Amino acid sequence: MADQKVLEAQQWVNATYKSVSGYQACPEDGKTGWATMYSLTMGLQSELGISPVVANFGAGTLSRLAALGNLTLGWNTKPNIVRILRHGLFCKGYWGGDYGVSSYDTDAAAGINGMKSDMGLSQDSTTQAKVFKAVLNMDAYVVLAGGTDEVRSIQQWLNSRYWTKSTFTIGPADGHFSRDVQQALMKAIQLELGIAEDQATGTFGPATQAALKTHPVTVGDSGIFVQLFSAACVFNQPVIDSKGIPWNTSFKSTFDDKLTDFVTQFQTFSALPVNHYGDFATWAQLLISTGDPDRSVNASDTAYTITPSRGSKMYADGYRYVGRYINESPGGGSKILEEGELADIFGAGLHVFPIFQGAARAYSDFDWSHGYDDGLLAHDQAVHFGFNRSAVIYFACDYDATSDEMPKIIEYFQGVQSGLSTRGKRYVMGVYGSRNVCAQVTNATDARYSFVSGMSTGFSGNLGFPLPQNWAFNQIKEYTVTNGTDSFGLDADAHRPTGDKGQDSVNSPTDPATGFAAYIDELYELAQQYNNGDPNRLVMEYVRHESYANLKWTSLIGDVDRDFVQYAEDHGFTVRKDFVDPFSGFPLDVQHLMASVNGHYLKPVLSNAIPNAGDVSGWAGDLYTFYGEWRRDSDSYSSGYTYCQDRLGKIDVASTFGYSDMVVDADAYLIAERVRNGESITAVVQDHYLGNGGKSRFTDYFDRRFNGTRGNATAIAMTSLLLEADPVVVGGRLFLIQSTAGTVFFVPPSGLPTDKLTEFCQGFAEAIASRAELES
Repeated sequence: MADQKVLEAQQWVNATYKSVSGYQACPEDGKTGWATMYSLTMGLQSELGISPVVANFGAGTLSRLAALGNLTLGWNTKPNIVRILRHGLFCKGYWGGDYGVSSYDTDAAAGINGMKSDMGLSQDSTTQAKVFKAVLNMDAYVVLAGGTDEVRSIQQWLNSRYWTKSTFTIGPADGHFSRDVQQALMKAIQLELGIAEDQATGTFGPATQAALKTHPVTVGDSGIFVQLFSAACVFNQPVIDSKGIPWNTSFKSTFDDKLTDFVTQFQTFSALPVNHYGDFATWAQLLISTGDPDRSVNASDTAYTITPSRGSKMYADGYRYVGRYINESPGGGSKILEEGELADIFGAGLHVFPIFQGAARAYSDFDWSHGYDDGLLAHDQAVHFGFNRSAVIYFACDYDATSDEMPKIIEYFQGVQSGLSTRGKRYVMGVYGSRNVCAQVTNATDARYSFVSGMSTGFSGNLGFPLPQNWAFNQIKEYTVTNGTDSFGLDADAHRPTGDKGQDSVNSPTDPATGFAAYIDELYELAQQYNNGDPNRLVMEYVRHESYANLKWTSLIGDVDRDFVQYAEDHGFTVRKDFVDPFSGFPLDVQHLMASVNGHYLKPVLSNAIPNAGDVSGWAGDLYTFYGEWRRDSDSYSSGYTYCQDRLGKIDVASTFGYSDMVVDADAYLIAERVRNGESITAVVQDHYLGNGGKSRFTDYFDRRFNGTRGNATAIAMTSLLLEADPVVVGGRLFLIQSTAGTVFFVPPSGLPTDKLTEFCQGFAEAIASRAELES
């Protein structure tokens, strides 16, 4: 929608400066954007006597502007500069006053004061050169969708304390950690360490490292370094622990027990020694993509053949993992595994993780077709080398892809997914690249693990981005290993103990789900021996009885057969907790799975497709809790669609509706449907996880439960949120929404405007449909 004030700014600046050398006209569409800000900047440069003008507010422009002096009440040295300021304020969303007034008046000052307040600066009715520069950019000074007040308070504090320093630029206050914010924090640390102002450039160089080693912070400490350290912690949160629990902290001046708790979790997550305080290694890990590159690590990758001698040397040096390429280098030379090399790697006591790199060094190398072809070739190469089912193959993005380029990068990895799917999903996709690439690709494609190119500290994708939640390896240092008369290149990689374990064998006849399938088979045989009731139902009830047989579940789908539970335990059975899904590589909650299977089995959906108690035991129950999360977070996420895009079914977000929940919901519906149609649960489980049943899980689920269209999925989700006829559904919905929203933020779905609820349901539909499309 066009803004009249923005349109007037565009028309004025184009008409006024169209003949100026170098000037680039902006669109006259009433929409604020960089093109408009660049045009206003070029107009300012013309007024400052710069020729030709350029679309950049650089040091020269700032210097010329500063030479004119601050704009204070009554300033009218150059009336058009005042007009540019007024137009810029309107484009930033602040009141600029009357364009016809050529002097800097109280209206302009009020607009500047409002913006300064949002920035974190004092309201002195004055426009300094740096403040003027901030008017003419696209930084926001209010919290944007997905941002947090905690981050914004730090951004404002940094602006307030350091904005007058020569190398410091007024930064955004939008609640988002970014490259600019990371650079601002680094400069602040350098200034507080005593580094000369003109050398505080935000680079984590030797002088900064040496000085920082003398400033550890620990529980009980107070002062500026605790503030800076806690700010860095906030920028790297949340940390999700092994149980899926998110850990956060807050900006503070005293190192308290809560900060200690966060540091403990952060060190564990980052594979650092857990000492509970802010030592140099922790500072470095918070501030730079390598962390401390000289720390001891146990993983590596290399383009060189691992001979028995090299393997022995690596093991003696503490390495236990090595990444090796499964394809030839497209640019010439050979990186690929040699025949027989895997046996030498295993013989040395090392695990291997396979890497596939096509061209992958420029934007033009990335599109869907390249990804699809690479997925096919990687599968074939992995089969050639005998890699076991569910091995993670890391596909590379080996250049500094920017956020603007990310759609093409994601398209490539979606192509990889489709290529692997075409071959039967024998192997699982991982991603190699900068922190941002890894996070964005993971978010869009459910990549199992990330291999971070942390060694590329200058990559924009490694600045202002925390370590991805699914990181498994982080490349931190390149060096040459001397092994007697032999030498070879090696990259040292940090390894996350709970991440990818790589492979310690090839050509294994089993896969991750073999044990689970055998467990269900044995339990089914026992249920047949029990000879009192449907053995399929008894299997489902036994597996769910510990966690999903309370009063709420009994009200929803009925009680379990307590006598069979005792019978199974008398025969040595215990409830299995989880297993690894061979198609995605993710652990699945067995009790959740069987509770949902039980619900769908006992409460099948009728021909009218109206959601019922069976749905509440699966996808609808997850949707209810997720709706409650959205209402809880609605201050920062007005759009339910955006909330779903950012948080529903994601592996890198702590949520009640994560990726594994989506898999369980799909599998439960499909398994229950087949068992209800006459197959035994043991046969269905074996086919689904050991055969090809799970290969097209999202496609089949989307087609069979949601009639295969986004519109139908949206409508069914809407019905589940608004249905009033079924008291069991209504009661379950109320409980589940309140369990995550809390009573303070509780707004029933019927209390929302229809368009807002529809957007939320469209986001749910998109989450399923997009995954179905990845399987095609």
